[in-house]
Amino acid sequence: MTRALDRLMLGALAGFAATLPMTFFMRRLHAQLPAQERYPLPPREISEDLPRLGLSPAAATLLYHFLYGGAAGALYSGLFRHRGLAASSVFGVAVWAASYLGWIPAARILRFGAKHPARRNELMLAAHLAWGASLAAGLRELEEAKVQSFSGSMPPRPVLEDRVEDIG
Repeated sequence: MTRALDRLMLGALAGFAATLPMTFFMRRLHAQLPAQERYPLPPREISEDLPRLGLSPAAATLLYHFLYGGAAGALYSGLFRHRGLAASSVFGVAVWAASYLGWIPAARILRFGAKHPARRNELMLAAHLAWGASLAAGLRELEEAKVQSFSGSMPPRPVLEDRVEDIG
């Protein structure tokens, strides 16, 4: 059970972190769209009807966007044991498809993804590819850190002469 929980937690952290470069790509590509296609990006459109939790609309959007990235990363690490750049990039596209061609229009939150302008879909696909690639890199780094740098099998830390043992 511990190994499965560890995998899910590492995937959630990697997915959360991978949302940062994804957001970077989304913002830059959004700015390059023609003016009539520069309406709010899907994370903002989706979060408009969700509770703001005392946050501004923009901050709530970012929170939900990063939490969704973390949840998708946990799902990825829970489903796939052998992972790499290609697999996680494909998973990023699958997240886009399942979301924008699947549950989001089915829940009547946004219109079907294919009904958006092609350039916006290209933007979102590129952003999800960036997320998937970042997920692979982050997950690999976290898994290696867990085994190597943060492992309980590391030798005990040395006692430092200048370390204060009793603060008081």
